[in-house]
Amino acid sequence: MRGIPSLITDIRKKVFTEVARMAYEGGDYSKAEDLPYIIVPGDQPLHRESVFLERAIAGERVRLAMGLSIRPVQTRTLMTEGMDNAAIAQQYYEPPLINIIPYACHACPTKQYRATESCQNCLAASCQQVCPKGAISFVNGKCHIDPDKCIKCGKCAKACPYHAIIYLERPCVAACGMDAIDMDEHGRAAINQDKCVSCGQCLVSCPFGAIVDKGQIFQVVRSILQGDQVIAIVAPAFIGQFGKNSTPEKFTTAMKLLGFDRVVEVAVGADMCTIEEAKDFLEKVPGQQDFMATSCCPAWHSMVHKLFPAQSGNISMTLTPMVFTARLMKKQNPGCKVVFVGPCAAKKLEAIREDIRSDVDFVLTFEELMGMFEAKGVDFAAIPEGESMREGTAAGRGFAVAGGVAQAVTDLIHQTNPEAEVKTARAEGLRECRKLMMMAKAGKYKGYLLEGMACPGGCVAGAGTLLPVELASNVVGRYQKEADKDSPLDSQYRMVGETLD
Repeated sequence: MRGIPSLITDIRKKVFTEVARMAYEGGDYSKAEDLPYIIVPGDQPLHRESVFLERAIAGERVRLAMGLSIRPVQTRTLMTEGMDNAAIAQQYYEPPLINIIPYACHACPTKQYRATESCQNCLAASCQQVCPKGAISFVNGKCHIDPDKCIKCGKCAKACPYHAIIYLERPCVAACGMDAIDMDEHGRAAINQDKCVSCGQCLVSCPFGAIVDKGQIFQVVRSILQGDQVIAIVAPAFIGQFGKNSTPEKFTTAMKLLGFDRVVEVAVGADMCTIEEAKDFLEKVPGQQDFMATSCCPAWHSMVHKLFPAQSGNISMTLTPMVFTARLMKKQNPGCKVVFVGPCAAKKLEAIREDIRSDVDFVLTFEELMGMFEAKGVDFAAIPEGESMREGTAAGRGFAVAGGVAQAVTDLIHQTNPEAEVKTARAEGLRECRKLMMMAKAGKYKGYLLEGMACPGGCVAGAGTLLPVELASNVVGRYQKEADKDSPLDSQYRMVGETLD
């Protein structure tokens, strides 16, 4: 559903916009009690059975957008409960990051085959003939599948010449590559936080908008308004996310209008990451370790640590582009606050790690940043062009798409060591990443460089993006071609990474 405008995306934008507006208008968080009525106006529901339910859900979305937890439904709790502690510029998230609003969940059917009205009651009755458990009968001239007998083998669906039998699975369950979606006692989805890696794919797959991540919009604005030097470091996937008029030059102007002091490409950090990972690979593979996995995707990184702990030492120890860029900003601008702006929900989880907190103060997704633009009335068509962002290379910008990290590292190794052989394998989506790691664990990838991306398509498919994945990939490709430099070795920061690591 990513990139497809819907009622869900409209509601999310309204929530982010109103939270940002409340912060810009002085930060009186007591006004949060009014936001559900602004987000859901009138006296008639738009999409659920009750306007009161819609407002209750909107209220929880507001709380989550401010980094707070969902309130229990069993007790009376004010919507502003806990906001006095959250409405400050130093607030970190209260785990968990990814949440399900229980009364927004539709309790969708889970893993079952169901006959539809397309059944023709044909004489062959192939579905019935192939069923190994006798689960299929014909009732009133239509196929009926007994769920108590069905073993979900799918033979009936394959045998039906009219494709009248369909497989139903919860979209969030299908999207979760970690099998982290469980069910509560009411049949509603629940997240197993021990398995979850906060990739956010369930969030963008839920057709009812019941899954929500926490945010820091309010805290970022408060930091800006209290006079902090707030620097935005922007992931290369940003290009085109804010409309056809949002050129890099206009984007920098827009960010200044929001109050950011400076805007820097995270492609700069990607170049540093490329240099360090290329160096690591040449030094360690296969002599010291059988293979090396890239370090950039935090959800991939967490998946390996959770499911393949014995193999986690094969992940490159190189810092991620976000951290490299943040540390560079902290070094150049002592006392500044750094906001990572990107496509990824998992980056929020990475940023609250104890060893990263001092580097990255806040994380905003593109979707959340769009809410800030809306709150300030930023019109990309009307604003002038500002400074260009020319420090990142084509290789660094390519980190935004699947295969880009491995390609950048491989190209650099071939540039510095033309005789070196670099074998690569990559996977997109956590289910495929798990398969990749199973093969690596079995010794099938000795001497390889492995790239894992939690989101199918790469960072351009992250849970906080606004564009369809294919379009976003194409736009990033054009952005790469516009880079002044191709290789990380051409970057002015090529030697800086060693001092930041």
